[in-house]
Amino acid sequence: EEVAGLGVSARLNGDEVWVGRSTWLRERGADMSLLANPDYQEPEGLSTLYVVKNRRCIGWIGLEDRTRPEARAALDGLREVGVRVLTMVTGDRASVARRVGREMGCTDVRAEVLPHQKLELVDQLKARGHRVAVVGDGVNDAPALAAGHLGIAMGAAGSDVAIHSASIALMNNDLRRLPFLIRLSRATTRVIWQNLLFGVAYIVALETIAVMGYLPAMLAAILHTVASAIVIFNSARLVRFGEHLESHSPAGRETAARPAGPTPAPALA
Repeated sequence: EEVAGLGVSARLNGDEVWVGRSTWLRERGADMSLLANPDYQEPEGLSTLYVVKNRRCIGWIGLEDRTRPEARAALDGLREVGVRVLTMVTGDRASVARRVGREMGCTDVRAEVLPHQKLELVDQLKARGHRVAVVGDGVNDAPALAAGHLGIAMGAAGSDVAIHSASIALMNNDLRRLPFLIRLSRATTRVIWQNLLFGVAYIVALETIAVMGYLPAMLAAILHTVASAIVIFNSARLVRFGEHLESHSPAGRETAARPAGPTPAPALA
């Protein structure tokens, strides 16, 4: 059984086994005297999960987070497109979060955060007037993804809950898709306005010529088709947008090549 953001419990060969945060294990009545041993030192820079068997702590598991090669470049790209606040929100220990936050250049780091606290953070940013985009791929991210102005689920292999809670599902985990997504959205908006303004101006001009009697019906039909073709080809320019992006791994390239089907979490403000 999973307790979201805290740990898991199970029965194994008749024994009761819990794995999770020390605070959660203490609340369940586990004997954590191992941590009081003067020879024990909690590992620095690791996320620590403690293992309890039959209510007695028997050891720990250390998990190390390593930033992806493209992570810093992706966050730099977000700053270039105008994202002012980059907040890393994670359930990991503060020492781990601070190290990763420094490596990625985040403006703010929130550590040891539970799922409902991620949701509260999104609400706080929205209350300050920020437009908030939430990026995540896990079950714990789902409430925050749904609460943000924009929810972005990373990777088609992410949890179904996260994908269905998000506004956009990216088909692979390449973080460089985030600044690309913003640029593509802005380019799409520009094209829409170009097509709209062209269409209005074109119709007004031809209607004026037609009222003056200088536009035969056959020519008007031809010009109408020409206008539609111009709008279509202007929009088609977006097809090649972002061709410079390449995945960092063969698996990523394979994922990116698949046709799009149905579709730690930073909050971008």
